[in-house]
Amino acid sequence: MAANRHGPAIAVTFTEEVLMLRWMSSHIACSLVGSLIVLTVAASSTAGQRRPTGAPQLVSVEPLEMCESFAPAAPLSLMASLQVPAADRTSARTSLTFDRAPLRTIRDSFPTYSAVAVDVANNEIVLQDENLFQIMVYDRMANTPPRANLTEPKRVIGGHETKMEFNCGLYIDPKTGDIYSVNTDTLRTVSIFSRNARGNVRPDRTLHTPHGTYGIAVNEESQELYLTVQHENAVVVHRKMAEGEEKPIRKLEGPHVRLADPHGIGLDTKNQWMFVANYGNANLKLPGSGTFEPPSINVYPLRASGDTAPLRVITGPQTQLNWPAHIYVDQEHGEIFVANDGESSILVFRVTDSGNVAPTRVLKGAKTQIKNPTGIFVDTVHNELVVANMGNHSATVYPRMAEGDVPPSRVIRTGPLDKPALQIGNPGSVAYDTKRDAIITPN
Repeated sequence: MAANRHGPAIAVTFTEEVLMLRWMSSHIACSLVGSLIVLTVAASSTAGQRRPTGAPQLVSVEPLEMCESFAPAAPLSLMASLQVPAADRTSARTSLTFDRAPLRTIRDSFPTYSAVAVDVANNEIVLQDENLFQIMVYDRMANTPPRANLTEPKRVIGGHETKMEFNCGLYIDPKTGDIYSVNTDTLRTVSIFSRNARGNVRPDRTLHTPHGTYGIAVNEESQELYLTVQHENAVVVHRKMAEGEEKPIRKLEGPHVRLADPHGIGLDTKNQWMFVANYGNANLKLPGSGTFEPPSINVYPLRASGDTAPLRVITGPQTQLNWPAHIYVDQEHGEIFVANDGESSILVFRVTDSGNVAPTRVLKGAKTQIKNPTGIFVDTVHNELVVANMGNHSATVYPRMAEGDVPPSRVIRTGPLDKPALQIGNPGSVAYDTKRDAIITPN
């Protein structure tokens, strides 16, 4: 193999292909100068000297003719060059800092609603903005005119001191009006604020939670706080007033539990049942145990813990479940309301349903203005259903019994009517599809 004119050439030889790697760095040239390194993955032994290992093997180190600009002042063996102290190896490097503005930015500048709750006692609708990391409070009767860009909130909680990031779950204490905000992915915290909190304020208290916590529900009778944990396929239960590093009082987790990426959670204290919505990504924390299961709603005893199997499961093609996010259990009317993100619909089941059953009602269609709903709340006092839509910067309000393709009674928008939400949340990487001329990013 002939020497490269710009530095050492290193050949990695395999059974059927050769990978040529060339370095332009003067540092590497000085470190490995004058050497050709050949590694091979042997398909069979060579002259009885080497046995096949299935991995690269060092065959030889041979001197190469180098260009003058890279020639060392004195001969340096390969081993000696590799043993040069790190400080000496980096001393000759130069670094450049470029302060350049991007050519363009893909970013949603409008709030995106991920969860909703109604403070019935104070006549307010509270919305989680997962895009800008804030909580927005509106008058319950707020209604954005079609030609208006947005409706201004009564107050906003947001900023560094609030300890909110990727805030996805929401609960309002029916007596005090305290706001419980669940953060997923980054902060691993439930932040609790008083009803009148506003601006960049510290929470009244915080509770450390597992990574990937999403759904929240509270049993006011037993004063217990229920949280779903996506990545652990678990439900953890705390004292409602728990804070800091306090451990849960019980945990529902195990192979018989059949949780698979749990999201929404709802409680029926009348019948002593717990309902958990699953996306369907199952992982038992063992090599090779990951599976994709159909989305479902699992039903457990209210105080279930450990590796307890569900009492029954709502799942199957007739259910129309597709990424069921938050759910709401209407104990008064015996119904489960599901924010069905993947189908841009609201599904309603009976609390006694089981198996592959069709919903009793479906709210879906262009007139509904429902787009990728993730949050849902049933206001039984005013007989209304409130939906948080991540797909179009809006919260929409309907009569509780609404079904089919019907328009909302009221709309709260935080962006122009024709402005779709980008739904970029916690992107982990980015790729460019040259065939389709598209930028792809996972969330």
